[in-house]
Amino acid sequence: METRDKILEIVHTKGPVLPVQVSKEIGSNILMASAHLAELTANGKLRISTIKVGGSPLYFLQGQEVMLEKYTGNMNDKEKKAFDLLNENKILRDSEQTPVMRVALREIKDFAIPFNVNYNDSKEIFWKWYIIKNEEAEQIIKSRLDIKEKRPEEKIERKEPKKLDSIEHRIKEPEIEKVQSVKRERKPRQRDKEDGFMKDLTKYFEKNKINVIHSEVLKKNSEIDFIVEIPSVVGNLQYYCKAKNKKRVSDSDLSNAYVKGQFKKLPVIFISPGELSTKAKDMMSKELNNITFKKV
Repeated sequence: METRDKILEIVHTKGPVLPVQVSKEIGSNILMASAHLAELTANGKLRISTIKVGGSPLYFLQGQEVMLEKYTGNMNDKEKKAFDLLNENKILRDSEQTPVMRVALREIKDFAIPFNVNYNDSKEIFWKWYIIKNEEAEQIIKSRLDIKEKRPEEKIERKEPKKLDSIEHRIKEPEIEKVQSVKRERKPRQRDKEDGFMKDLTKYFEKNKINVIHSEVLKKNSEIDFIVEIPSVVGNLQYYCKAKNKKRVSDSDLSNAYVKGQFKKLPVIFISPGELSTKAKDMMSKELNNITFKKV
């Protein structure tokens, strides 16, 4: 039996497995086991979990998703609350959740399946409990939106007071894909404009002797996430840095950055060329004691 076939047999017998478990079963080291698992995942024969055990994901076969529930003890408190809330309600409307819960739902991708819903000329996100059927999810969403079924003789398009245009199943987080498509569509002449915000940030970091450890462009010339090291009297301190190219920073911008910092267990620095709104200033003075705002 080939090594990859043996691994598939192991997963079929044991359920979701870690690379270290596979390495012992096949008599190899973790690096080789991880390479085999990565190849099987790339070929679509195995799936990989978002939930991690000791920093490592689990590998499983299609149909074994429910077996991942026994590893929910590895979630942090916020993720576990999101898991329990979705399990209880089966469908959650993203706009009705707190900023903390919205972030947590995006972190538990094994159990929270997002739906894009086009409704009354606007787009909303709903979250579906992973094992309920799409048809059941659609009926619950229609009920929540107070959409009544049309009579058989009527066409779907005709005279719908509240129109549900479409529900797209199991969508991915849109930001990164949008960045890639925009990258191809943007004209060369816009590139200088796009580089401007990053140049301003680079100058600010250099001026303040801030070392960038990691960066992720979420939206070109608009939103960038950083992990940075900032010098202090007790040595370099790590911060989560949210940079947004906006004329006005809202309380929602600050609260979302604050929540991300809480998940990363890092203090937050928010950088923008814009001004804080009145609500944002009030929130910083009363609620957000672990966030620093800097204007560039």
